[in-house]
Amino acid sequence: MFCSKRSQSARQQTGVYATRDDFRRIFTEDMAGLHLLAYLLTTDEEKAEQCFVAGLDDTIKSNPVFKQWARSWSKRAIIKNAIKAVAPLPGEPRVAAPAAVDPQVGDPETDALITAVAQLPAFQRFVFVMSVLEGYAVTECSTLLACTASQVVEARSQALTAVSVARTPAAAAAMNPVVSWKSLFTSAEVA
Repeated sequence: MFCSKRSQSARQQTGVYATRDDFRRIFTEDMAGLHLLAYLLTTDEEKAEQCFVAGLDDTIKSNPVFKQWARSWSKRAIIKNAIKAVAPLPGEPRVAAPAAVDPQVGDPETDALITAVAQLPAFQRFVFVMSVLEGYAVTECSTLLACTASQVVEARSQALTAVSVARTPAAAAAMNPVVSWKSLFTSAEVA
């Protein structure tokens, strides 16, 4: 009991932990990018909104997180909620692509990339978003997705191939996947 009160007091005094207001600010400032993350994972506007709201709720109610980790923790909360909502499994069959892919960010190349990712089977889509867009390690992906590392590596390879085929040859030659996808989130946050 004494240690608990003492460490709680130390946390409040130092201000190194993210507060509810910090997470609310992050979700407000990064709303477009966080919603796009949820949409790319779920490919469903309603589920994306649910993951976004649940992610905010989870971050506010979670154990203390260092302020410098708050943005990545917010994304992780959305990813974990999307995993619960979609339950992606390795080797699942390809599902019909969404008829109209939203949200559109206005740039035809970016919209084509969003569409390409949305058309991936759920497991490949999760692996692609987590490993390529968010930079998660294979072991992190396998832990969160409850699968083997080799399944993650295989899905990532298949997703990278499928997405690169969807790009125009000039764009594929000019863009590094990690850099281009990080700019996708940056441009979405600005829009």
